[in-house]
Amino acid sequence: MASPSDQMLTRAEWLRQIPSVDALLRRERLAQLAMAHGRALVVEAIRRVLEDLRRERVTASAENRVLLEPARLEAAIAAELKRMLEPSLRPVINATGVILHTNLGRAPLSDAAIEHLRRTATQYSNLEYNLVEGMRGKRDAHTAPLLARLLGAEAAIVVNNNAAAVFLMLRALAKGGEVIVSRGELIEIGESFRIPDLMSESGAVLREVGTTNRTSLRDYEQAINERTRLLLRVHPSNFRVVGFTSRPTLEELVALGRRTNLPVCEDLGSGCLVELHPYGVDEPLAVASLRAGASLVTFSGDKLLGGPQAGIIAGNGELVGRLRRHPLFRALRVDKLTIAVLEGTLRSYLQGRLEEIPALRMIQMSLGEMELRAQAFLERLRTRLRGTECEMEVRSGHSVIGGGSTPCQELPTRLVAVRSRRCSAADLESRLRTPEQRTPVVARIEDGWLVIDLRTVFPEQEPELAEALASALGPPSE
Repeated sequence: MASPSDQMLTRAEWLRQIPSVDALLRRERLAQLAMAHGRALVVEAIRRVLEDLRRERVTASAENRVLLEPARLEAAIAAELKRMLEPSLRPVINATGVILHTNLGRAPLSDAAIEHLRRTATQYSNLEYNLVEGMRGKRDAHTAPLLARLLGAEAAIVVNNNAAAVFLMLRALAKGGEVIVSRGELIEIGESFRIPDLMSESGAVLREVGTTNRTSLRDYEQAINERTRLLLRVHPSNFRVVGFTSRPTLEELVALGRRTNLPVCEDLGSGCLVELHPYGVDEPLAVASLRAGASLVTFSGDKLLGGPQAGIIAGNGELVGRLRRHPLFRALRVDKLTIAVLEGTLRSYLQGRLEEIPALRMIQMSLGEMELRAQAFLERLRTRLRGTECEMEVRSGHSVIGGGSTPCQELPTRLVAVRSRRCSAADLESRLRTPEQRTPVVARIEDGWLVIDLRTVFPEQEPELAEALASALGPPSE
């Protein structure tokens, strides 16, 4: 904000150089910004820049006290205003190979779902209006029939996430009573969110049975008493216990539930609707749990389902009805945006167009496809970076599903690995993540190399990714 000058100023003189907010607002460039973006925002930007300037000038040494250039001050204010107006939420290129990256928004949405959202959200819709009867309807009507058909369920409702789904289920069906859960299923998900804590808040009493690694059907039988309200089975979607382990099958728990007149509810966590075994993913199907006799299943909408954040509860019609009538349901229900995107996603399933769902498309990419993409991308990068001091190669690696799904399961892939002689992998990763103009790129570091997994990079993003890498790896600008 200041240029070199031979003039030496006292601290007081130097501080008096700082113009007032009103004086700055009278300058042509800032007055135009105030007209375009509103006076209040420009005033806030001015005050932020002046505060930083005063802080710097109070501590500056005498030899660094130089005359203030008004043009540079105006530029700093304009830059601060631009920063204030830029959206905080922005797209990134996910080059990590983590398909359901929780920190990067989990499942990317399909074009079909977004088009349905655009058509219904930019005008009025029949969200809660029955067009046939000409009277008020229910927002469930847009997703419940699709879920029921896809899952073979009697009924289904949607709340804002899977934790809310489990909470509503416990609150409505087991408040004041006991819920029996195996110790091996008392899971914790992100941000220290734990099943025992959720149960305590719901008003239900946790009754732990068995041990961490082994729980028998007899453990459940012996724990049942007059206060028992339901048997809860929790799928360990974000960890695996291996070795000397056992737990009752869902069919065995269902049989016990029928003998004792207790509902058996299963929290599936991720929620898989299609068979993914051919692609190396072993995850229980929601429809299989319902066919096995589970009274209710709960799962997420933004994981393996590939839709928006939501919690889905499906199963027995009478139990789903009790949940829907509970006062908490209204507090947890989803808005028209979620309903539109979920309906669009479910229709892709119903019509067998699974290739429309990005997360499933990424999972289904073969090793051969990844090899071809990686080699083509490497050649493009080499052409851009010919003569620079860097090494590039294609190597074997693994992608993961992520998002608290399919622990210890990996998808074989091909990685583009890059190493520069001018900067470390950490510096390169930082440059990609924090560019001045381009879309941020999030990548991985392995053994001192920056690695790019194209499985999670959309093909149309590859030119931009190559440009970002070329800029980060190329010679420094003069």
